[in-house]
Amino acid sequence: MFQKAGKAPCLLRLLFLLIFIFFLMYYCSYAILQSYRGTSLTRLSLNSSQSPCGGWFTQKKWERLNFNVSRRTQLFLKLNDYFWKERPSTRALPYGMKGSELMLLKVLAVIPNYEIPAKIENLECRTCVVIGNGFAIKNSSLGNRINKYDVVIRLNEGPVRGYEDDVGNKTTMRFFYPESASHNPDLHKDPNTLMVLVPFKQQDLRWLKEILYNEKRVRRGFWRPPPQVWLGDVSKIRVLDPHFLHQTAEMLLHMRQKIKGRPNLVHPTTGILAVIVALNYCDEVHIAGFGYPNSKRERQPIHYFGRDTMKSMQNSYHDLGHEAEALKRLQDSGAILNLHKDL
Repeated sequence: MFQKAGKAPCLLRLLFLLIFIFFLMYYCSYAILQSYRGTSLTRLSLNSSQSPCGGWFTQKKWERLNFNVSRRTQLFLKLNDYFWKERPSTRALPYGMKGSELMLLKVLAVIPNYEIPAKIENLECRTCVVIGNGFAIKNSSLGNRINKYDVVIRLNEGPVRGYEDDVGNKTTMRFFYPESASHNPDLHKDPNTLMVLVPFKQQDLRWLKEILYNEKRVRRGFWRPPPQVWLGDVSKIRVLDPHFLHQTAEMLLHMRQKIKGRPNLVHPTTGILAVIVALNYCDEVHIAGFGYPNSKRERQPIHYFGRDTMKSMQNSYHDLGHEAEALKRLQDSGAILNLHKDL
C-alpha cells in the first residue's frame, strides 16, 4: 500500500514534465515557423503556394543565384558616395561613373534626399512587385493584388490612369531614363512616387542637370527627344547606383561572354534591371506584365497601353530572348514569382 501510494506523486511529476516538454517544443517550433513566414505576407494574404518571407530564407534564395556578391540594400547614389571619394570608379557609364563625377556632383548637390521612405525602410520584411509594360497584364484584373505589396516598381512611361483594374494605382518607385520620362510624373496618379533615374550614358545625367538648374537643353545624344520641361518634385528624384546595372548585365545576363567583346552595344532593359534591384532590396519579389507576345504578326501590340507593335522591336538595343531565359531561370530557382502563373 505504502509503495503504491509513493508511486503516484512520481507519476504525476513525470506527467507534468512530459506536458512541459511538449509545450516547450511546440513553442520553439512555432517561433521558428514564424521567423520564416515573416509579417508582410500575412498582411498581403497571399496564397499558400508562395514562399515564406524571412531573412534566413531570403538569404538562401539569394545565394542560389550564384552571383558571388552580397545583397546590397543601398540603392541610390549619395553626394559623398564611395566611387568618387574613397574608391574612384574604373568604368564609364553605364556600369560606373568615370568621367561623369563632376556632372553627377552637381545633380546630387540639389537632391535633398537619397533614401527610401522610413515606413518602408523600417519594415522587417519587404514584399515587392515589379510591373512590366507587357501586353500580358492587359485584362488580368491584378490591380487590387498589386496594391497590397509594400513596394510597387513601375517602368518608364507605363501609365496607371485608366488601367487601374489591371495594374493597380500604387507606385513606390518608377525607373526611367530621359527618353522614357514623362514631362509631368503626377499624371501617373501617385504623387509620392520616387523617380529613379537609370543613367545609361553621360547625356542622361546632363539632361537631369539641365532640368534641375533650368539650363539650356542639349538635344544631341538621345535616340529620341526627351522632355524639355519636367514638372516633377525634385525631392522625389533618385539616381540609381550603376552597381545594379553591372550586376544585371554581367552576373545575370553574362553579356560580355555573349556579345564577344562588344558589350556596350546591348544593355539590359529597365525591366530586368528593376527585378535585380528588387532582389537586392526586398525579401519577396514578384513580377507581372513581363514578356512579349509569342507572335510573328508585326501589328501585334506589345504593351498594355499605346500603339507600339512587334515591328517596333526589330531594331531594339536589347536582347529580349536572352532576358526571357534569365527571368525563367530566376523563376525556376524560386527567387521570383510570376503572378500570371498564379491566376
